[in-house]
Amino acid sequence: MPKAQKGKAPEKVVHPYSRKAAFLAREEIRLEKKERQKNEKATRLNSIGEKLLWFQSQLDPTKTAYTKQDACDIIERYLQRFDSELEQIELVNGIKGRQGRLHGARETVIKQTIERERAQYESNGFEIPDIINSKHLKTFREWTGDLKKLPNIKLRQVSNKGLDRKKEEEEKAEDDEEEDDDDDDQADDMALMSDSN
Repeated sequence: MPKAQKGKAPEKVVHPYSRKAAFLAREEIRLEKKERQKNEKATRLNSIGEKLLWFQSQLDPTKTAYTKQDACDIIERYLQRFDSELEQIELVNGIKGRQGRLHGARETVIKQTIERERAQYESNGFEIPDIINSKHLKTFREWTGDLKKLPNIKLRQVSNKGLDRKKEEEEKAEDDEEEDDDDDDQADDMALMSDSN
């Protein structure tokens, strides 16, 4: 009598319309979705990590706190980070005798990124690490770039809307002061004229 084989039993063929086949198909779809979400999250965290590392490299080590104006200045520098690459692409494309545009896809991606980021900055705000709060700034400076510790860094939406209004109010206040000074000068002149008569 032959011995029974130990180990795995041969896999049974599953009927395509059976409940088992439907279960296996659902399980496969679930695993694919889970893997896709994991990859998207990793990509998103990588982009945020790169952005935060750029901001960290731009910090002045002597400053303990930043104002909103300082944060806006750093954001402006961030929005102009691709300028040198765009100039290089323009130089390459400016060479005579070339047909078509080289690096056209990269140029398009850069311009779309800049447009999207500028629109965020000018509308509801651009998300940066909270460097205005000194406690959060200290935490951000101590960050080593580890993506697992990314949730410890507080982010803040910064927009240039408030700065425009503040500048306009300051200019208006200065104009009002100048007008008041002009009115005072005119009143003094009128008083001098009436005294001389």
